[in-house]
Amino acid sequence: MSARGGVLTRLRGLVRKEFLQIVRDPSSIAIAFIMPVGLLLLFGYGLSLDTDHVPVAVVTEHPSADTTDFIGSLAGSRYFTPIVVRDMPVAEQALLDGRVNAIVRLRSDFAARERGPDSAPVQLIINGVDANTARLVQGYMEGATTAWLARRAAERGQRFERPVEVEHRVWFNPAVRSRNFLVPGLVVVIMTLTGALLTAMVMAREWERGTMEALIVTPVTIGEILLGKLIPYFILGIGGMLLSVAMARGLFAVPMTGSFWLLFATSAVFLLVALGMGLFISSVARIQFVAGQIALITTFLPAFLLSGFIFEIRNMPAVVQAITHLFAARYFVAIVTTLFLAGDIWSVIVPNTLVLALMAVIFLGLTRLKTHKRLE
Repeated sequence: MSARGGVLTRLRGLVRKEFLQIVRDPSSIAIAFIMPVGLLLLFGYGLSLDTDHVPVAVVTEHPSADTTDFIGSLAGSRYFTPIVVRDMPVAEQALLDGRVNAIVRLRSDFAARERGPDSAPVQLIINGVDANTARLVQGYMEGATTAWLARRAAERGQRFERPVEVEHRVWFNPAVRSRNFLVPGLVVVIMTLTGALLTAMVMAREWERGTMEALIVTPVTIGEILLGKLIPYFILGIGGMLLSVAMARGLFAVPMTGSFWLLFATSAVFLLVALGMGLFISSVARIQFVAGQIALITTFLPAFLLSGFIFEIRNMPAVVQAITHLFAARYFVAIVTTLFLAGDIWSVIVPNTLVLALMAVIFLGLTRLKTHKRLE
Protein backbone atom coordinates (compact mmCIF):
# COMPACT_ATOMS: atom_id res chain seq x y z
CA MET A 1 0.00 0.00 0.00
CA SER A 2 1.35 3.44 -0.89
CA ALA A 3 2.02 6.04 1.77
CA ARG A 4 -0.77 8.20 0.42
CA GLY A 5 -3.18 5.28 0.49
CA GLY A 6 -2.20 4.55 4.07
CA VAL A 7 -2.84 8.15 5.09
CA LEU A 8 -6.27 8.14 3.47
CA THR A 9 -7.14 4.80 5.08
CA ARG A 10 -6.14 6.01 8.55
CA LEU A 11 -7.94 9.33 8.06
CA ARG A 12 -11.07 7.53 6.87
CA GLY A 13 -10.95 5.35 9.96
CA LEU A 14 -10.54 8.36 12.28
CA VAL A 15 -13.44 10.21 10.65
CA ARG A 16 -15.65 7.11 10.85
CA LYS A 17 -14.70 6.65 14.49
CA GLU A 18 -15.61 10.28 15.23
CA PHE A 19 -18.97 9.99 13.47
CA LEU A 20 -19.74 6.85 15.47
CA GLN A 21 -18.88 8.78 18.62
CA ILE A 22 -21.21 11.61 17.56
CA VAL A 23 -24.06 9.15 16.98
CA ARG A 24 -23.49 7.57 20.39
CA ASP A 25 -23.30 10.99 22.10
CA PRO A 26 -26.53 12.91 21.40
CA SER A 27 -25.13 16.08 22.96
CA SER A 28 -23.19 16.85 19.78
CA ILE A 29 -26.34 16.57 17.68
CA ALA A 30 -28.17 18.75 20.18
CA ILE A 31 -25.50 21.45 20.07
CA ALA A 32 -25.32 21.41 16.27
CA PHE A 33 -29.05 21.33 15.43
CA ILE A 34 -31.37 21.64 18.44
CA MET A 35 -29.59 24.57 20.09
CA PRO A 36 -29.65 26.74 16.92
CA VAL A 37 -33.40 26.16 16.58
CA GLY A 38 -33.96 27.09 20.23
CA LEU A 39 -31.81 30.21 20.04
CA LEU A 40 -33.41 31.39 16.80
CA LEU A 41 -36.92 30.92 18.18
CA LEU A 42 -36.01 32.58 21.48
CA PHE A 43 -34.17 35.58 20.07
CA GLY A 44 -36.08 35.83 16.79
CA TYR A 45 -39.43 36.16 18.53
CA GLY A 46 -38.36 37.43 21.94
CA LEU A 47 -35.74 40.06 21.04
CA SER A 48 -36.78 43.14 19.10
CA LEU A 49 -35.44 46.67 18.91
CA ASP A 50 -38.65 47.94 17.30
CA THR A 51 -40.91 50.19 19.33
CA ASP A 52 -44.53 49.62 18.29
CA HIS A 53 -47.89 50.16 19.99
CA VAL A 54 -46.39 52.18 22.84
CA PRO A 55 -49.00 52.71 25.58
CA VAL A 56 -49.53 56.45 26.03
CA ALA A 57 -51.80 58.16 28.56
CA VAL A 58 -53.70 61.06 26.98
CA VAL A 59 -55.07 63.74 29.31
CA THR A 60 -57.71 66.00 27.76
CA GLU A 61 -58.61 68.81 30.13
CA HIS A 62 -61.50 69.89 27.87
CA PRO A 63 -62.67 67.17 25.46
CA SER A 64 -63.72 68.40 22.03
CA ALA A 65 -63.94 67.29 18.44
CA ASP A 66 -60.35 68.46 17.91
CA THR A 67 -58.94 66.48 20.84
CA THR A 68 -60.92 63.42 19.73
CA ASP A 69 -59.51 63.76 16.23
CA PHE A 70 -55.97 64.07 17.62
CA ILE A 71 -56.43 60.96 19.78
CA GLY A 72 -57.85 59.12 16.78
CA SER A 73 -54.73 59.96 14.77
CA LEU A 74 -52.60 58.41 17.51
CA ALA A 75 -54.81 55.33 17.62
CA GLY A 76 -54.47 54.94 13.86
CA SER A 77 -50.69 54.83 14.10
CA ARG A 78 -48.91 51.53 14.68
CA TYR A 79 -46.54 53.28 17.05
CA PHE A 80 -49.03 54.26 19.78
CA THR A 81 -51.85 52.82 21.85
CA PRO A 82 -53.53 55.86 23.43
CA ILE A 83 -55.27 55.46 26.79
CA VAL A 84 -57.55 58.36 27.69
CA VAL A 85 -57.46 59.24 31.41
CA ARG A 86 -59.33 61.79 33.50
CA ASP A 87 -56.58 63.99 34.86
CA MET A 88 -52.82 64.34 35.36
CA PRO A 89 -52.58 62.55 38.76
CA VAL A 90 -54.09 59.42 37.21
CA ALA A 91 -51.73 59.65 34.23
CA GLU A 92 -48.71 60.23 36.46
CA GLN A 93 -49.58 57.19 38.57
CA ALA A 94 -49.91 55.08 35.41
CA LEU A 95 -46.45 56.29 34.34
CA LEU A 96 -44.99 55.46 37.76
CA ASP A 97 -46.58 52.00 37.70
CA GLY A 98 -45.14 51.31 34.24
CA ARG A 99 -48.54 50.89 32.61
CA VAL A 100 -47.74 53.64 30.10
CA ASN A 101 -44.48 54.92 28.64
CA ALA A 102 -45.51 58.54 28.15
CA ILE A 103 -48.15 61.16 28.93
CA VAL A 104 -49.67 63.49 26.34
CA ARG A 105 -51.45 66.47 27.87
CA LEU A 106 -53.91 68.55 25.85
CA ARG A 107 -54.79 71.65 27.84
CA SER A 108 -58.27 73.13 28.11
CA ASP A 109 -57.56 75.78 25.45
CA PHE A 110 -56.06 73.31 22.96
CA ALA A 111 -58.93 73.49 20.44
CA ALA A 112 -59.25 77.28 20.55
CA ARG A 113 -55.53 77.88 20.11
CA GLU A 114 -55.20 75.26 17.40
CA ARG A 115 -57.88 76.97 15.35
CA GLY A 116 -56.59 80.47 16.09
CA PRO A 117 -53.39 82.28 15.16
CA ASP A 118 -51.59 81.18 18.33
CA SER A 119 -49.76 77.89 18.73
CA ALA A 120 -51.38 75.06 20.65
CA PRO A 121 -48.71 73.41 22.79
CA VAL A 122 -48.87 69.68 23.44
CA GLN A 123 -47.11 68.59 26.62
CA LEU A 124 -45.22 65.29 26.35
CA ILE A 125 -43.83 63.55 29.43
CA ILE A 126 -41.73 60.44 28.74
CA ASN A 127 -40.39 57.71 30.98
CA GLY A 128 -36.64 58.17 30.44
CA VAL A 129 -35.41 55.06 32.25
CA ASP A 130 -34.77 53.43 28.86
CA ALA A 131 -33.10 56.30 27.01
CA ASN A 132 -33.29 54.59 23.61
CA THR A 133 -37.03 53.96 23.87
CA ALA A 134 -37.56 57.49 25.18
CA ARG A 135 -35.84 59.01 22.14
CA LEU A 136 -37.89 56.82 19.81
CA VAL A 137 -41.16 57.78 21.50
CA GLN A 138 -40.24 61.47 21.30
CA GLY A 139 -39.46 61.21 17.59
CA TYR A 140 -42.61 59.20 16.87
CA MET A 141 -44.76 61.73 18.72
CA GLU A 142 -43.24 64.67 16.88
CA GLY A 143 -43.88 62.92 13.59
CA ALA A 144 -47.46 62.00 14.53
CA THR A 145 -48.23 65.58 15.61
CA THR A 146 -46.77 67.03 12.41
CA ALA A 147 -48.76 64.57 10.28
CA TRP A 148 -51.97 65.47 12.14
CA LEU A 149 -51.39 69.21 11.67
CA ALA A 150 -50.70 68.72 7.95
CA ARG A 151 -53.91 66.72 7.54
CA ARG A 152 -55.94 69.31 9.43
CA ALA A 153 -54.55 72.11 7.30
CA ALA A 154 -55.38 70.19 4.13
CA GLU A 155 -58.96 69.63 5.31
CA ARG A 156 -59.37 73.39 5.79
CA GLY A 157 -57.85 74.17 2.42
CA GLN A 158 -54.86 75.80 4.05
CA ARG A 159 -51.19 75.33 3.34
CA PHE A 160 -49.17 73.83 6.15
CA GLU A 161 -45.78 75.50 6.23
CA ARG A 162 -42.87 73.40 7.42
CA PRO A 163 -39.51 75.07 8.02
CA VAL A 164 -37.69 71.99 6.69
CA GLU A 165 -39.10 69.20 4.55
CA VAL A 166 -37.36 65.89 5.24
CA GLU A 167 -37.69 63.07 2.71
CA HIS A 168 -36.70 59.72 4.17
CA ARG A 169 -34.95 57.05 2.10
CA VAL A 170 -34.13 53.83 3.94
CA TRP A 171 -31.61 51.65 2.13
CA PHE A 172 -31.12 47.89 2.55
CA ASN A 173 -33.90 47.49 5.16
CA PRO A 174 -36.85 49.57 3.89
CA ALA A 175 -39.30 47.90 6.29
CA VAL A 176 -37.07 49.06 9.19
CA ARG A 177 -37.49 45.68 10.92
CA SER A 178 -34.91 45.07 13.60
CA ARG A 179 -35.42 41.33 13.06
CA ASN A 180 -33.89 41.66 9.58
CA PHE A 181 -30.64 42.72 11.26
CA LEU A 182 -30.80 40.63 14.44
CA VAL A 183 -31.49 37.23 12.87
CA PRO A 184 -28.44 37.25 10.52
CA GLY A 185 -26.30 38.38 13.46
CA LEU A 186 -27.75 35.55 15.51
CA VAL A 187 -26.60 33.09 12.83
CA VAL A 188 -23.05 34.30 13.55
CA VAL A 189 -23.47 33.79 17.30
CA ILE A 190 -24.87 30.28 16.73
CA MET A 191 -22.01 29.28 14.43
CA THR A 192 -19.47 30.65 16.90
CA LEU A 193 -20.99 28.77 19.79
CA THR A 194 -21.56 25.47 18.00
CA GLY A 195 -18.20 25.43 16.23
CA ALA A 196 -16.08 26.31 19.24
CA LEU A 197 -18.08 24.41 21.84
CA LEU A 198 -18.28 21.21 19.80
CA THR A 199 -14.55 20.96 19.20
CA ALA A 200 -13.52 22.33 22.60
CA MET A 201 -15.00 19.22 24.18
CA VAL A 202 -13.48 16.76 21.71
CA MET A 203 -9.81 16.55 22.63
CA ALA A 204 -10.55 17.11 26.31
CA ARG A 205 -12.98 14.20 26.22
CA GLU A 206 -10.33 11.99 24.63
CA TRP A 207 -7.89 12.82 27.44
CA GLU A 208 -10.50 12.30 30.16
CA ARG A 209 -11.60 8.92 28.85
CA GLY A 210 -8.07 7.71 28.19
CA THR A 211 -8.67 7.10 24.48
CA MET A 212 -6.01 9.65 23.51
CA GLU A 213 -3.32 7.33 24.85
CA ALA A 214 -4.68 4.60 22.57
CA LEU A 215 -4.47 6.95 19.59
CA ILE A 216 -0.93 8.00 20.47
CA VAL A 217 0.45 4.46 20.25
CA THR A 218 -1.09 3.93 16.80
CA PRO A 219 0.72 4.83 13.53
CA VAL A 220 -1.53 7.89 12.98
CA THR A 221 0.13 11.29 13.02
CA ILE A 222 -0.99 14.35 14.99
CA GLY A 223 -2.09 16.01 11.75
CA GLU A 224 -4.29 13.03 10.93
CA ILE A 225 -5.80 13.06 14.43
CA LEU A 226 -6.64 16.76 14.13
CA LEU A 227 -8.15 16.31 10.66
CA GLY A 228 -10.14 13.35 11.94
CA LYS A 229 -11.60 15.66 14.60
CA LEU A 230 -12.04 18.64 12.30
CA ILE A 231 -13.87 17.08 9.34
CA PRO A 232 -16.92 15.61 11.16
CA TYR A 233 -17.56 18.74 13.20
CA PHE A 234 -17.08 20.93 10.15
CA ILE A 235 -19.87 18.95 8.47
CA LEU A 236 -22.05 19.32 11.58
CA GLY A 237 -21.36 23.05 11.72
CA ILE A 238 -22.26 23.53 8.06
CA GLY A 239 -25.47 21.59 8.66
CA GLY A 240 -26.35 23.88 11.57
CA MET A 241 -25.58 26.94 9.43
CA LEU A 242 -27.87 25.72 6.62
CA LEU A 243 -30.64 25.07 9.14
CA SER A 244 -30.22 28.57 10.63
CA VAL A 245 -30.30 30.25 7.21
CA ALA A 246 -33.39 28.23 6.22
CA MET A 247 -35.17 29.37 9.39
CA ALA A 248 -34.09 32.98 8.83
CA ARG A 249 -35.54 32.94 5.32
CA GLY A 250 -38.59 30.74 5.82
CA LEU A 251 -39.68 31.47 9.38
CA PHE A 252 -38.61 35.09 9.92
CA ALA A 253 -38.85 36.26 6.27
CA VAL A 254 -35.41 37.91 6.34
CA PRO A 255 -34.52 38.96 2.78
CA MET A 256 -31.50 37.35 1.12
CA THR A 257 -30.12 39.98 -1.26
CA GLY A 258 -26.65 38.58 -1.87
CA SER A 259 -25.39 35.27 -3.22
CA PHE A 260 -26.15 32.17 -1.17
CA TRP A 261 -22.99 30.46 -2.42
CA LEU A 262 -20.91 33.43 -1.30
CA LEU A 263 -22.56 33.15 2.11
CA PHE A 264 -21.77 29.43 2.12
CA ALA A 265 -18.10 30.03 1.24
CA THR A 266 -17.54 32.76 3.82
CA SER A 267 -19.38 30.68 6.43
CA ALA A 268 -17.00 27.79 5.75
CA VAL A 269 -14.01 30.10 6.37
CA PHE A 270 -15.53 31.42 9.60
CA LEU A 271 -16.38 27.90 10.73
CA LEU A 272 -12.73 26.94 10.34
CA VAL A 273 -11.87 29.81 12.68
CA ALA A 274 -14.42 28.65 15.26
CA LEU A 275 -13.31 25.02 15.00
CA GLY A 276 -9.67 26.06 15.23
CA MET A 277 -10.38 28.03 18.38
CA GLY A 278 -12.22 25.08 19.88
CA LEU A 279 -9.43 22.63 19.04
CA PHE A 280 -6.83 25.00 20.45
CA ILE A 281 -8.80 25.37 23.69
CA SER A 282 -9.25 21.62 24.02
CA SER A 283 -5.55 21.00 23.38
CA VAL A 284 -4.68 23.34 26.26
CA ALA A 285 -7.43 22.37 28.73
CA ARG A 286 -7.70 18.60 29.07
CA ILE A 287 -10.84 18.71 31.21
CA GLN A 288 -14.20 18.96 29.44
CA PHE A 289 -15.76 21.32 31.99
CA VAL A 290 -12.82 23.72 31.86
CA ALA A 291 -12.67 23.58 28.07
CA GLY A 292 -16.39 24.30 27.81
CA GLN A 293 -16.20 27.28 30.17
CA ILE A 294 -13.22 28.76 28.32
CA ALA A 295 -15.04 28.31 25.01
CA LEU A 296 -18.12 30.13 26.30
CA ILE A 297 -16.12 33.03 27.74
CA THR A 298 -13.76 33.52 24.80
CA THR A 299 -16.17 32.91 21.91
CA PHE A 300 -19.85 33.24 22.82
CA LEU A 301 -19.71 36.35 25.01
CA PRO A 302 -17.49 38.36 22.61
CA ALA A 303 -19.68 37.26 19.68
CA PHE A 304 -22.75 38.47 21.54
CA LEU A 305 -21.40 41.73 22.99
CA LEU A 306 -18.45 42.86 20.86
CA SER A 307 -19.34 41.85 17.31
CA GLY A 308 -21.86 44.55 16.42
CA PHE A 309 -24.66 41.96 16.67
CA ILE A 310 -26.64 44.14 19.10
CA PHE A 311 -24.43 47.04 20.13
CA GLU A 312 -23.04 49.40 17.48
CA ILE A 313 -19.23 49.17 17.57
CA ARG A 314 -18.77 52.82 16.60
CA ASN A 315 -20.62 53.85 19.75
CA MET A 316 -18.20 51.96 22.00
CA PRO A 317 -15.16 53.57 23.67
CA ALA A 318 -12.03 53.64 21.52
CA VAL A 319 -10.28 51.01 23.66
CA VAL A 320 -13.20 48.59 23.34
CA GLN A 321 -13.39 49.24 19.59
CA ALA A 322 -9.74 48.23 19.31
CA ILE A 323 -10.40 45.05 21.33
CA THR A 324 -13.23 44.01 19.00
CA HIS A 325 -10.69 43.51 16.19
CA LEU A 326 -9.39 40.45 18.05
CA PHE A 327 -12.64 38.54 17.67
CA ALA A 328 -13.63 36.79 14.44
CA ALA A 329 -17.36 37.32 14.99
CA ARG A 330 -16.93 41.05 14.33
CA TYR A 331 -15.80 40.39 10.77
CA PHE A 332 -18.38 37.71 10.06
CA VAL A 333 -21.28 39.86 11.33
CA ALA A 334 -20.27 42.50 8.78
CA ILE A 335 -20.22 39.86 6.03
CA VAL A 336 -23.51 38.18 6.91
CA THR A 337 -25.56 41.36 7.41
CA THR A 338 -24.16 42.73 4.14
CA LEU A 339 -25.03 39.58 2.19
CA PHE A 340 -28.51 39.35 3.66
CA LEU A 341 -29.54 43.01 3.41
CA ALA A 342 -27.23 44.87 0.99
CA GLY A 343 -25.95 42.28 -1.48
CA ASP A 344 -22.53 41.24 -2.77
CA ILE A 345 -20.58 44.29 -1.62
CA TRP A 346 -17.04 43.17 -2.35
CA SER A 347 -15.40 46.07 -0.51
CA VAL A 348 -16.92 44.65 2.68
CA ILE A 349 -16.76 40.92 1.96
CA VAL A 350 -13.20 40.55 0.64
CA PRO A 351 -11.20 42.26 3.44
CA ASN A 352 -13.27 40.68 6.21
CA THR A 353 -12.95 37.23 4.63
CA LEU A 354 -9.17 37.63 4.33
CA VAL A 355 -8.95 38.47 8.04
CA LEU A 356 -11.02 35.36 8.84
CA ALA A 357 -8.76 33.21 6.66
CA LEU A 358 -5.70 34.56 8.49
CA MET A 359 -7.33 33.80 11.85
CA ALA A 360 -8.13 30.26 10.72
CA VAL A 361 -4.49 29.68 9.76
CA ILE A 362 -3.30 31.09 13.10
CA PHE A 363 -5.59 29.02 15.32
CA LEU A 364 -5.15 25.78 13.38
CA GLY A 365 -1.38 26.36 13.33
CA LEU A 366 -1.29 27.00 17.08
CA THR A 367 -3.30 23.84 17.65
CA ARG A 368 -0.84 21.83 15.59
CA LEU A 369 2.13 23.28 17.47
CA LYS A 370 0.51 22.71 20.87
CA THR A 371 -0.58 19.12 20.24
CA HIS A 372 2.19 16.52 20.56
CA LYS A 373 2.20 12.76 20.32
CA ARG A 374 3.27 12.23 23.89
CA LEU A 375 1.58 12.07 27.28
CA GLU A 376 3.25 15.01 29.02
